[in-house]
Amino acid sequence: MTAPLVGVSTYLEASARWGVWDLPAALLPAGYPRLVQAAGGLAAMLPPDEPGRAAAVVSRLDALVVAGGPDVDPALYGAERDPRTGPPAPERDAWELALIRAALASGTPLLGICRGMELLNVALGGSLRQHLDGHLGPDTGVFGEHLVKPVPGTRYAALVPEATSVPTYHHQAVDVLGDGLTAGAHSEDGTVEALETGTGGAWVLGVQWHPEMGADTRVMAGLVTAARG
Repeated sequence: MTAPLVGVSTYLEASARWGVWDLPAALLPAGYPRLVQAAGGLAAMLPPDEPGRAAAVVSRLDALVVAGGPDVDPALYGAERDPRTGPPAPERDAWELALIRAALASGTPLLGICRGMELLNVALGGSLRQHLDGHLGPDTGVFGEHLVKPVPGTRYAALVPEATSVPTYHHQAVDVLGDGLTAGAHSEDGTVEALETGTGGAWVLGVQWHPEMGADTRVMAGLVTAARG
């Protein structure tokens, strides 16, 4: 069976260093393509582009992953900027919103990771909490871990039926759920840790943690299986 082609959105950085070079770069932590590959998919990087081209890009994919990254611009969900919210990433916001909407319109299986889950919620009319404590790692740039408990009967629970310790690094989270979305998992403090559309429709799942930083492939394997379908 041909391995599904899974597109993964990327960062867009003004400066990145490798070898003798320091240049603008579209980049992605290696954990993302490695997780796609470990789950049986082929990984393709999707750097920011004109939003009007998103549908054409998605039409060539079997599945889409919207990766983690900077905070979503609160203007996109009608909120004033909290001083603790990071600087905006307008190119990524516009491109990834267009990718998400194209995937939803076409029924392309979709996985949002951390920022990707937050942006999925915003794309469907939901809002975010701009700051919460206890979900970043022990230090800047260091992932932490906490327990995530699945909601019985959800798509996420079918993939991971038990409470699981997951790699985490975020300070924002879902507030009001977007239209048609339900919570698939919570942390012990009640934070929504996974969200999804109904199990009878297209395969759409978001997780607030970073599965690419761990060894558990079940979430990504669920996306790859849906892509094969």
